[in-house]
Amino acid sequence: MNLPNKLTVARMILIVPFVICMLAGGEGNLRFLALAIFVIASATDALDGHLARKNNLVTNFGKFMDPLADKLLVSAAMICLVSLGRLPAWIVIIIISREFAISGFRLIASDNGIVIAAGWWGKLKTVSQMIMIILLIADLGGVFDLLAQAFIWIALVLTIISLADYIWKNKDVLRMQS
Repeated sequence: MNLPNKLTVARMILIVPFVICMLAGGEGNLRFLALAIFVIASATDALDGHLARKNNLVTNFGKFMDPLADKLLVSAAMICLVSLGRLPAWIVIIIISREFAISGFRLIASDNGIVIAAGWWGKLKTVSQMIMIILLIADLGGVFDLLAQAFIWIALVLTIISLADYIWKNKDVLRMQS
């Protein structure tokens, strides 16, 4: 297994201590430890992609598992934030529903021998969700609360746009199933 793929697997493993820290009180040192774990795990997303492209280490494993690792990390964080009353459940339902839809879409494509990598709208969506989560976990108050609220809406809008863009660009995959 190459280094980018190891970073992807590490991101998935970091979900466990992240969730434990988030739900074991979510205040004080544990909240900031959860925040640090989330930031480190999120940073591996950019790093693994960069290393894979730079060193020609792009694999089908990475194309499938990297987006899945992002979805697992972001979904776990948002579910914790719902549990802590920091994020409305309906927004999380829309975001996670999009992730399931895209995963299903990728499975259909895979059955037809097509591997679909993440597009720019999807990458922007992921970055906006990660910023939203960081702001909500940090819970610094003041202007940061306004930024967090803005990023909740930015993430929601980018989630919907990225879904529409993904389906539009890959509509031929759906036609294969007709």
